[in-house]
Amino acid sequence: MKLRIQSINFDATEALELHISKKLSKLERFFDDILNIEVYLKVVKPESATNKEAEIKVTGPNVEFFASKTCDSFEEATDLTIDALEKQIKKFKEKAIKN
Repeated sequence: MKLRIQSINFDATEALELHISKKLSKLERFFDDILNIEVYLKVVKPESATNKEAEIKVTGPNVEFFASKTCDSFEEATDLTIDALEKQIKKFKEKAIKN
């Protein structure tokens, strides 16, 4: 699994990157065939409180999952985005089992 974290217009701290990679490693429990994970972190509308956006794209063989959330902190946004990805992966696997 190849992980790429991009922070747009700011420098992500090492602690934030560690938090993200630790949380993303849990996705492998649900889907073994993850090839790439791309994480984009950006601040939208700096004047508002809920302005930290996390977008995550998970790529596997012949399948792609994407989720995006905006919250007060990058950690919270990342956690909620990963939860959404887990749901997508579980739904995909359920459909694959039925077919």
